Amino acid sequence: MAKELFVTKEKLEEIAQSVPTPFHLYDERGIRANAQAVNEAFSWNPGFREYFAVKANPNPFLIRILQECGCGTDCSSLTELMLSDALGFSGEQIMFSSNDTPPEEFVYARKIGAVINLDDFTHIAYLEDLLGALPETLSLRFNPGGLYTLSNGIMDNPGDSKYGFTRDQIIEGYRILQGKGVKRFGLHAFLASNTVTNEYYPALAKTLFSLCLAIREETGVSMDFINLSGGVGVAYRPEETPNDICAIGDGVRQAYEEVLVPAGMGEVDIYTEMGRFMLGPYGCLVTRAIHEKHIYKEYIGVDACAAHLMRPALYGAYHHISVAGKEDAPANRTYDIVGCLCENNDKFAIDRELPEIERGDLLVIHDTGAHGFSMGYNYNGRLRCAEVLLQEDGSFRLIRRAETPRDYFATFDCFDIIPDLI
Repeated sequence: MAKELFVTKEKLEEIAQSVPTPFHLYDERGIRANAQAVNEAFSWNPGFREYFAVKANPNPFLIRILQECGCGTDCSSLTELMLSDALGFSGEQIMFSSNDTPPEEFVYARKIGAVINLDDFTHIAYLEDLLGALPETLSLRFNPGGLYTLSNGIMDNPGDSKYGFTRDQIIEGYRILQGKGVKRFGLHAFLASNTVTNEYYPALAKTLFSLCLAIREETGVSMDFINLSGGVGVAYRPEETPNDICAIGDGVRQAYEEVLVPAGMGEVDIYTEMGRFMLGPYGCLVTRAIHEKHIYKEYIGVDACAAHLMRPALYGAYHHISVAGKEDAPANRTYDIVGCLCENNDKFAIDRELPEIERGDLLVIHDTGAHGFSMGYNYNGRLRCAEVLLQEDGSFRLIRRAETPRDYFATFDCFDIIPDLI
């Protein structure tokens, strides 16, 4: 089976003439259409907001597109907070969900008015001691423990996760917050990653909505917003059926009307923090075949490596690969597609059936718009590649240049040898 490309071979070759491979390429038209679909799917909730998970892709050009579509940002570090602030996000347009948080990050989040989502019971006292008083708006992160299941099986294992409050802790946590003068309350949970099912968000929503009723009954605290976080995934394999965000939004609406509305809580705002779903399918890694090797297996060496996309090496994750211009050719060859790192797991595909690949062919590795460039690193002294935006009018724009050796050596500026190196 094949995946459809959002760019032609001719356009790829045009880009590659001015931006050498490898590079990450993003589809502005697709990003905007998807953001609009998300907003429409949750339009039944007047206070809805998608907080894009910056960790998925911190490129400011892409975040600005989402900002224009009404999104906020979900940050988990000081630099992500600084980026959001620099891009003009302010106050409750920024959600700060972190764990094992350094004190200066809490201080900065408070300075710019971000909504702080606490990950642990002990952080309540820690935050109060640090700031002198708790903010008027706070959110707490829930972890139900055990296994999280749907009717069709186990989704994930929250009991093995380092995140969040237990049920007893979260009840006591809201009681303390109320006593400390907090006026607006939020509830957050992230229980499963990269789900390809329309059932996850509605099931999570029902879990959190029911918990809200228990919190109000036991503490008197009424929730102002409920954050479903992320977990809505991408159909990386062509045989998978992608998530239907309209069906997902409608499922959350049904749970909302079943649980919250009859309890008089029909004004609670719904938030999401999707990264993968917002950008994943709208990016690809473009690389060129530069070597072939014939030993015990057939190998195609490309000019990208795990430093540019580490998910296959780190997780054994599947990313579909197209050979540009050969989309309709028979997949009658079996290859390992490999990079140049001195590690045997530096493979984008293992025993993958593909059309015959010749040196010079452009390969497109799909669905790298989220957790692609952002997870890059410099192992083996390999340098991060460029990022390019395919704009709505068909033109392209360089939105991050490739690193150079000067960038790599820049943090060694305390040593006199650096001028000789670069």
